[in-house]
Amino acid sequence: MKLLVTGGAGYVGSVVTALLLREGHEVTVLDDLSTGHADAVPEGARLVVADVREAADVLDPSVDAVLHFAAKSLVGESVADPGPYWRTNVSGTLALLEAVRRHGVRRLVFSSSAATYGEPASDAPIRETDPAVPTSPYGASKLAVDHMLESWSRAHGLGAVSLRYFNVAGAHLGCGERHDTETHLVPNLLGVAAGEGGHATVFGTDYPTRDGTAVRDYLHVADLAEAHLRALEHARPGVFRVHNLGTGGGHSVREVIEAVRRVTGRPVPVVDSPRRAGDPAVLVAANDRARGELGWEPVRTLEQTVADAWEFTLARRNAV
Repeated sequence: MKLLVTGGAGYVGSVVTALLLREGHEVTVLDDLSTGHADAVPEGARLVVADVREAADVLDPSVDAVLHFAAKSLVGESVADPGPYWRTNVSGTLALLEAVRRHGVRRLVFSSSAATYGEPASDAPIRETDPAVPTSPYGASKLAVDHMLESWSRAHGLGAVSLRYFNVAGAHLGCGERHDTETHLVPNLLGVAAGEGGHATVFGTDYPTRDGTAVRDYLHVADLAEAHLRALEHARPGVFRVHNLGTGGGHSVREVIEAVRRVTGRPVPVVDSPRRAGDPAVLVAANDRARGELGWEPVRTLEQTVADAWEFTLARRNAV
């Protein structure tokens, strides 16, 4: 198939692009490189450096599908400065959808987020049918796109699949996390293990969990990427579906810290701090729908996730 991947120079987009190329697809990456990296685009893909609003200049009727990753994605930043999130995530996607309709592209897979759910009412695994009440402009922008996709499916026959990620980590096929502003737990812990920081911070030690720290659902990026290929196969004209992507289980912050210590064989000093406002005790995905409808199942463990991320961290350090 001939595919357009928006945001394919970013973390998840680059891994998905690598898998698509391995499956024999022809891939064009559209990325403005505001947060992505040109050298993250796998060899074999064509890179077009442009804003997602310029997708109409890249698409043509020969394109079979779009995988849409281009977005701003920092929750805290979205609260402090929401404008860019509405412009990029919502207005940018609107321009993309107009281009998709104009050129007759029939399938689209969207990179969404568990942030659409906001703070869950209980510690039970979150299902796609649970209320979506986002607590940040970032989450609200992702939910807005879901509504857009549903309306495009009904009105224009687009086959659209929205994949709501929980906590993604790890590395695959030489692609891993390297954000300018890193907010994710695993790469921050590995940075400390690699000597790039004095200590890690644990936000909240009095949660009603097994060790007092927050529990999250950590999914290997390779498992996540494979779900996108399944979603691409299952997208059907005029149908919009939402799927949670997670392991269905969770690990506490302290359990992740111990996994990093085991994998790296290095000390990871930590400092305990109070909870951050809005952080729920438990955030875990129910993934029954993705298993049943996409035939997708995550198979990689937390230890493998950390080990692959550590290998990528060391490779990046050695390359400098």
